[in-house]
Amino acid sequence: MEASQFSDAQKAFILKQGDEGVSVAEICRKAGISQATYFNWKKKYAGMLPPEMKWLKQLEEENSRLKKIVADLRVGLEKVSTISVSCQPPGEHSDVSDGYPGFC
Repeated sequence: MEASQFSDAQKAFILKQGDEGVSVAEICRKAGISQATYFNWKKKYAGMLPPEMKWLKQLEEENSRLKKIVADLRVGLEKVSTISVSCQPPGEHSDVSDGYPGFC
């Protein structure tokens, strides 16, 4: 995703103008953004101040990092469970004469 050219303070100012009654078309024309961008920002940042916007971004980044860790652990767990399923428990090995009963 491309980084925004607008700071959190600029986004907050743009959204505040909309709250004060300035038309969305006017705000978007002056800021050089699309109406879709304005409404995406409004949905995401409505009523937030710049420090809160920064905190939200940090939380989103941390959540993304943690989701990646969970996905990596899940893949590792699937590999381990696949290995353990393919191994037979001791005493059920079909050929005990190989000297390693119960090993895969």
